[in-house]
Amino acid sequence: MIVNDFSAKNSVLNQFISEVRNINIQQDRMRFRRNLERIGEVLAYELSKELTYTDRTINTPLGRKQIELVDEQPVLCSILRAGVPLHTGVLNYFDEAENTFISAFRKHEKNEDGEFDVVVEYVATPNIDGKVLILIDPMLATGSSMYSVYEALKKYGTPKEIHIVAVIGSKQGVDYISEQFPKQTKLWIATIDEKLNDRGYIVPGLGDAGDLAYGEKL
Repeated sequence: MIVNDFSAKNSVLNQFISEVRNINIQQDRMRFRRNLERIGEVLAYELSKELTYTDRTINTPLGRKQIELVDEQPVLCSILRAGVPLHTGVLNYFDEAENTFISAFRKHEKNEDGEFDVVVEYVATPNIDGKVLILIDPMLATGSSMYSVYEALKKYGTPKEIHIVAVIGSKQGVDYISEQFPKQTKLWIATIDEKLNDRGYIVPGLGDAGDLAYGEKL
């Protein structure tokens, strides 16, 4: 896997990341969602540099102009529900993209220890065969959810390229998906934290992105 970690170099992303982590600013759900969206926009722009372009001619009011445009729009796949704001940010830059939505959640055993299964219950997707697939989830903790989603999508075709967009990951999660995904998969991630706690959550991370964006769940 090719890892693009944008915390390796200072940029305006630092501000957005600081705000989604900040326990006081997090209380403003609308701002939290907007910051995830802005991070998605930045990562989508960087990702776009790796796509295939073809020379096209457009007509202006005063003449004609050649310009390189993306050959084809990708398929964007986000994991409900936390992935929706980040998905929106990426979609802002690929406005004609096809879209896939998947529900995937952790099912802990009754003893509430760190062991859990990832359950995929809902998939709405176009055919992805031969297309550019972008998998989107703000938190890349253990990597199990991302891999489970990838496995669930295999019945809908084999993409020609796979990109993963995430906000915060753990080193463990990045290492895990690097082993599970095809070698040419590209990860676009705003920052990587060193560890997980005993429940499999990123430390220091930011907490539960879904709850912060949309309110606590039962």
